[in-house]
Amino acid sequence: MFLYNVTIIIEEAAAEEWLKYMNEFHIPEVMATGKFVSNRLLKIIDSPNEGVTYCSQYVTESLAEYEDYQQNYATKLQADLQQKFENKFVSFRSLMEFIA
Repeated sequence: MFLYNVTIIIEEAAAEEWLKYMNEFHIPEVMATGKFVSNRLLKIIDSPNEGVTYCSQYVTESLAEYEDYQQNYATKLQADLQQKFENKFVSFRSLMEFIA
């Protein structure tokens, strides 16, 4: 199994609207792709960054499912988020494999 993690640092003034958008639209759209079996949204408490830092995490059963998501869905979903919150956040993504 694999964990797809998206870390987002968003301006404090936009954090509440971003959180609502994530819960009502973005996360449901990602999950509707059928490529992930679970998800969670976390807030980093001790972030050294300005703004508010969140991690949006999605679990997939195979590398093939993750790659299909990246090829067929990620670009549009990321663009939608970028358009809605333009110049208000930075993000980075990582893929991790469950070991134990």
